[in-house]
Parts: sequence; C-alpha cells; structure tokens
Amino acid sequence: MGKILVIDDEESLRKLLVRIISLEGFQVYDADSIRSGLKALEQHDIDVILCDVKLPDGNGVTFVREAKAKYPLVEIILLTAYGNIPDGVQAIKNGGFDYVVKGNDNDKVIPLLYQALEKSAWQKKTAVRINEKTSHRFDDIIGTSSAIQQAIQLAKRIAPTEASVLLLGETGTGKEVFANAIHSGSKRQGKNFVAINCAAFSKDLLEGELFGYKSGAFTGAVKDKAGLIELANGGTLFLDEIGDMNIDLQAKLLRVIENREFIKLGDTKTTHVDVRIIAATNKDLEKAIEEGYFREDLFYRLNVFTIRLPALKERMDDLPALVEQLIAREPGGQGAWRVHPQALKLLQAHSWKGNIRELKNVLSRAMILADGREILTEHLPYEIQKGDKSLSTTLSLAHVEKAHIEQVLNYAKGNKTRAAEYLGIGLTTLYRKLQEYGIAK
Repeated sequence: MGKILVIDDEESLRKLLVRIISLEGFQVYDADSIRSGLKALEQHDIDVILCDVKLPDGNGVTFVREAKAKYPLVEIILLTAYGNIPDGVQAIKNGGFDYVVKGNDNDKVIPLLYQALEKSAWQKKTAVRINEKTSHRFDDIIGTSSAIQQAIQLAKRIAPTEASVLLLGETGTGKEVFANAIHSGSKRQGKNFVAINCAAFSKDLLEGELFGYKSGAFTGAVKDKAGLIELANGGTLFLDEIGDMNIDLQAKLLRVIENREFIKLGDTKTTHVDVRIIAATNKDLEKAIEEGYFREDLFYRLNVFTIRLPALKERMDDLPALVEQLIAREPGGQGAWRVHPQALKLLQAHSWKGNIRELKNVLSRAMILADGREILTEHLPYEIQKGDKSLSTTLSLAHVEKAHIEQVLNYAKGNKTRAAEYLGIGLTTLYRKLQEYGIAK
C-alpha cells in the first residue's frame, strides 16, 4: 500500500483529494504548507507527493528541487489552478514526475498516482540488491581490447585478497559487474554480495539502510531492522556512487573499515562485522576532498587498489561482440539474430555517452521494433540514425516517431511508464507526444 502526501492550502480541495485517494486503498497524509509537508516527509516514508504550486510559504516548483535533493526516491506531482508551460517545464527539470491542471485534469490524478508509485517502487527495488549467489564472473565481461583487458587483469589480481577496491568510470561502464566478479573471485564468494546506490537515498534513509536501527529509534521505526552492512557480514558490500554519500555518514563508514564495527541507530551496543568494501564512483574524489565534500582519510582507505573502467568510446573494437552478447541476454534474444551491416556501422559511429547501459537499452528497443530477427537502421533511435546521410528522407521524422511509439506501447501492453523507459524519454514527454500524434491513450 503506497503512502501519499497531499500538500495544498485550499482545505476543501485537499480534503477531497485525501478522500478520493484513500478510496483507492492508499495511506494518505495531508499538509497545508511546505513547512508542514517537509515535517510529514520526516515522519513518514512517503512514496508520492501531490503538491500545489502556490503555497503560503513557497512555490511548489522550487519545492520539487528541494524535496528531491533530500528524498530522491519520492515522486512529486504538481497541481496548479492555471496551466503555465514554463512552470511545467521547470518542474520536470527539477525532478517532478508530472504537472497537472486542477479541474481540467482531475481524471488524470489517480492514473498518475499509480504510475508514480510504480516508478518509486522500481527505483527502491533497484537501488538495493542482495545476491546470495554470484550473478557475474570475469568470463561474463565482454571485450578483447587492451583497455578492458587491463582492467580485467587488475581485478583478477586483487580479487583473492581482502583489500578494499575503488572502481572509477563513467556511468554505465559496468562497475557493478566488475564488483560482482571480484566478489566471485574471492574467498567470500559463497556469502552475500550486497549492493546499494548511495545517490538514490537521502542522508537519513541511507543511514538507516546501511547501519539499520532499533525499534523506536525514530518515528515510524516500529521494529528492529538489520542494515545492509550487517547483511553483508562475511561477504562483500558494494557502495555504488559513493561520491554522493553525506560526509557525516562517511565517518561512520570509516569506522566500519578501520575497526569492523558500527552502532545501529537507537542502539547503545556495538555490532561487529567482517565485510569487504568495494566502492565505485563517476566523480573526481580528489576534487571533492578539496571542496570539503569527501573525507581524505576515507579516500585513502578505499583507494588501496583502484581500477579505472574504460568508457565504451575507448574500446569500440569490442562493440560487435558486445552487441552480440547483449542481444543474446535479452528475452527472446537466443537464436539467429542479425544486425544489418549499416545498422552496425551507425552503432560504431555513435558517441555512447551512456556507455554499455545505453547500448543495452538501444538494442532492447530495436529488438522490440524488429519485425523479423534482424535489426535494421530504422529500428535505431533517430539520434543514431541521423548519423547516416544515406537514409531515405521520404518518410517524415514525425511519421517514423509515431510508428515507433505505437510499436513500443504495444510491446509494453499499454503501460505508459514502461513504454517511456523503453523509449528513453520522460513520462510527461510521452503523454505530450500521444496527444500530438493522436495516439489513443
């Protein structure tokens, strides 16, 4: 059951929304100002916020940025009495889920709530992963280029030791795959591999997730909870995006590394653990140290052994093999799939800012659109297609985009949230395009 917070200073509308949402089976809280809304966020584990734009003590558009900075997993839908395109655009840029006009779009509120809840639940699920069995080994890392082979050889050498490892590289370069492979090559391979994305949680939530808490430690802590460090006891803890960890929590993590002990929230006794730390980041930690955002002593504890993972653009010789293996790992990807030479040429010419993760998403979408078992140039996103000057211009971009959206919606069985993820666009953008092209919702 999702937890919803309604923030609106108009009492009659606020109470009406609370009643309507409650009838859907959600647990609903309400507030009449930003200040009281923030207090509710501190007290309850809110999933989705419905927030008015104009409030007595602030603006909802600005509130989106502030709330997402502190509670990144919370989805926020803004409500306004008057449609204002610049406000709507800014709200989405600030991290808002959607922007709804009161009265005109009342029928959209409940469907939007379900979509926002689905996204929130998916983010929470993917932000923490606990694997009892190894999911990746060194043989799973694809590539024969010197850049990736050098990283693999370094990882193989450090894996059997107990040393902490720091993985550096751009987003999407496979840092968690490497961390899991290092775990599988260690004496801890039979124990838990626990991974958490530090950037996905606010300071307080991350502290609770990592260190756990005792019942009564704070409002809402109705029973004891074991933290991820405790769950990783005997195994490996992978801290992804550690550069985003609050500096106060860094001190507690340092104690775990140095003394193998920590204190749970609300507890008075020390918990002892035996855990190996593998950390990863795409940030410049030395610069963060200079700016006061990262502890120098923690950096040197983590930096016992550093492995830099190459960006995809640095290992383009590996792209054909990556394409083949990524297709094989997709549902329905087993068997004789073929990538047309011109399509492969376009893939090799692309810049791949999102690295292997972006390549995987592009191939996944292309397989959805392919009528047979061959990926053609027209199955690739437009930004990749436009690299080919020989493509026919007889079809308008709008025609191609409309057909693309319709096929993806059909594959997603009408689920707009999943369709937007497959397409690589925001949900609001998808709804705008559905209206623009007259596609039935």
